Amino acid sequence: MDFLKSAVASAISKDPPFPYKFGDRLTVDQSIWALHNGTKRENGSDCSIFAFDVTADKSRLPLARNAVRKMRTLRHPGVIKVYDTVETETYIYVATERVTPLEWSARRKSLSVETSKWGLFSIANTLSFINDEASSIHGNVRLSSIFTSQSGEWRLGGLEVLSSPEDDDALIYRYGSFTPNSGRYAPPEIAKASWDAIKRHPLSAIDSYNFGILVFEVFNGSFITADQVGQTKNVPPSMHQSYKRLLNANPKARLSVSHFRDQGRRSGGFFETPLIKLSEGIDSLGLKSEGEREEFLSELDEVAEDFPEEFFSVKVLPELLKSVEFGGGGPKVFASVMKIGKKLSDEEWESKITPVIVRLFSNPDRAIRVCLLDCLPGMIDHLSQKVVNDRIFPQMVTGFTDVAPLVREQTVKAVLTIITKLSDRTINGDLLKQLAKTSNDEQPGIRTNTTICLGKIARHLGTSTRQKVLVAAFARSLRDPFVHARNAALLALAATLDLFTDDDCATKILPALCPSLVDKEKLVRDQANKCFDVYLQRIRKYGYSLPDTVLPPPAIVVANGAVPRMGTPQNDTPGWAGWAISSFTNKLATASGDMQSKAVKPQQAKSDRSSSVPPAADSSHPPLSASASILHRQSVTGTSTPARVPTPTEQCFKNPIEDDEDVDEAWGEMAENSFFDAPTETKPNPAPPISFDDGGEPDFEGWLKAQAQAKSKAPLPKGLTKPSANVSNVSNGRQAVTRTTTTGSVGAGVGAKKLASTIAKPKPATTKAISTKPKEVDDDWGDAWD
Repeated sequence: MDFLKSAVASAISKDPPFPYKFGDRLTVDQSIWALHNGTKRENGSDCSIFAFDVTADKSRLPLARNAVRKMRTLRHPGVIKVYDTVETETYIYVATERVTPLEWSARRKSLSVETSKWGLFSIANTLSFINDEASSIHGNVRLSSIFTSQSGEWRLGGLEVLSSPEDDDALIYRYGSFTPNSGRYAPPEIAKASWDAIKRHPLSAIDSYNFGILVFEVFNGSFITADQVGQTKNVPPSMHQSYKRLLNANPKARLSVSHFRDQGRRSGGFFETPLIKLSEGIDSLGLKSEGEREEFLSELDEVAEDFPEEFFSVKVLPELLKSVEFGGGGPKVFASVMKIGKKLSDEEWESKITPVIVRLFSNPDRAIRVCLLDCLPGMIDHLSQKVVNDRIFPQMVTGFTDVAPLVREQTVKAVLTIITKLSDRTINGDLLKQLAKTSNDEQPGIRTNTTICLGKIARHLGTSTRQKVLVAAFARSLRDPFVHARNAALLALAATLDLFTDDDCATKILPALCPSLVDKEKLVRDQANKCFDVYLQRIRKYGYSLPDTVLPPPAIVVANGAVPRMGTPQNDTPGWAGWAISSFTNKLATASGDMQSKAVKPQQAKSDRSSSVPPAADSSHPPLSASASILHRQSVTGTSTPARVPTPTEQCFKNPIEDDEDVDEAWGEMAENSFFDAPTETKPNPAPPISFDDGGEPDFEGWLKAQAQAKSKAPLPKGLTKPSANVSNVSNGRQAVTRTTTTGSVGAGVGAKKLASTIAKPKPATTKAISTKPKEVDDDWGDAWD
């Protein structure tokens, strides 16, 4: 068993190698070959494989061998191109270019008249070469012998009986009848006699007759019986006369294929079509003059819909690309390339057009660059992100700083097309750097387009980049002297409203919009009002969502657990003139008594104070304010008012008037110092100590005199003069006593002598001079904003 396996393996190994793989089999009628789609093992390129089974059809082996030999030696563009052949005792394989049987399209009647004429012209050229230059007879011209290449061009096959009559043992004489259905396609002279009759008639007679039948098959789809010979059904009228002469029963009067072609090429002939002109002129496109090239391109546009798509993509497109890149075809040729490219798949785009486009972007020709930028929207979908970001955009960067304004402008416009294919790093880095240059361009149109570009690509920018770039760029455009640049900035701001924070809208954008409200151009003013209203509505909506205050709530609790009323603005305060803060609570106890109409003498004030001691208050409701005598008695008897805990707000905003100086001096300080100057720190000046008389009562009169001597009051501005010094001193004395009592600084254990000794040494007061001369104001403080 092992020996048998090794023998089979050795037998297989002796066969010649065939570097192609078989694919799907295609159906071909009236042929000795089995046609397969194939691929080359080395690179996977497409091919076709004609296979002949020697054991199954050994009688036709000479036909297969003759076909292989002729396909190798006969070199013509209209003949199927052979890659490789392999022949063994059991099979014959012929690898050729990828082809498809023409009869498939003919039977479906999918061939247009113009395409059919173009194909017949190509076959006529091939047969003319075989008959005239090669002095040979094809002998097997029919629809099953015609194939279409990947370029859509017609290729001639079926070379099984191709022979030269000059050879004595020409294969066509002996094996002409071995071709499938040879009797149906045989001309009358051969049907009556034999294939030896070829020697007595013109060399081209048999091929002319078969070509006439091919014309009928192409326009009707098939040829069934000999009765259809000469029928003009579906054959173009301009071709009728020449077509009938091809099928003449007399072989000597029969029109040759080369003459049939020449008649069609006459002025107004049936072969005088744009498609045929195009196929003949495409190979020499690079050698044509500018006028000839423009004429060729205009004809190309006319036949774009009639030509086979395969011919455009495989044959025409490569020649056009060569003309653009090397032949000086320029933008017009590239526009034709883009029209053909619309019918290509992504794979064909990537393999055929993308490499050329990448090379063209590095071309220094400005006309080519502008053409590429104009055509970029039509080809961006076929370009991958890697190609655009890594290979095309680095070449585009040169356009932002080009000397020609047209190149700079088209480059800015092209940003909108490629923005989706750029990486975030490229957008927020190199692209914004280039747009920053064009935003300061000397051409107002380029500045305007840059603003529009920024507005449209704003959503592709990074979040942090938006805040830095957009506000600054649009604010600068609002100050542009070109009216349309200012209008573009307003339109861009309105379109990018949702990209800015509420704080930026209020603090940066709205202030920048205000000058545009009074712009000299009505176009700008109208747009500014619309944009301003949009942003203002957003700010108002945002303001409604903010809390009433961010200050912490008060946490002041008095002895009985009640929260005292704070002097804050009330909701029912009428208008803007309502007092913001009140220093005292609105208690009746603090507002009791009669108002004094004139100054009170110190002795009278003392007696009044001693006689106005109120009865003992209810312990459950202690009064919020008390006279100095009551406070003193509380300190002597040891019953003092509980110390109030200051709130955090009071600790932060401590009244400087109570700690440092009286109200008069605070106003004086404000009058002396400039309003815009920073406040200076003042050292606290402690109030003179209070002395006690022999009866244990505090000597308010002495304290008032010492207070008057300790401080020298500066004259106040007009309207702020004090009505009476005594009343003010009394008020200051009461405040001092109140502070001393409420803070608990005077306790029951403090002796009178110690306190008297403290009062006996008052510190000398310093007199502060106040200048009433108005301070000079710099009238030019706003010049920096102009």
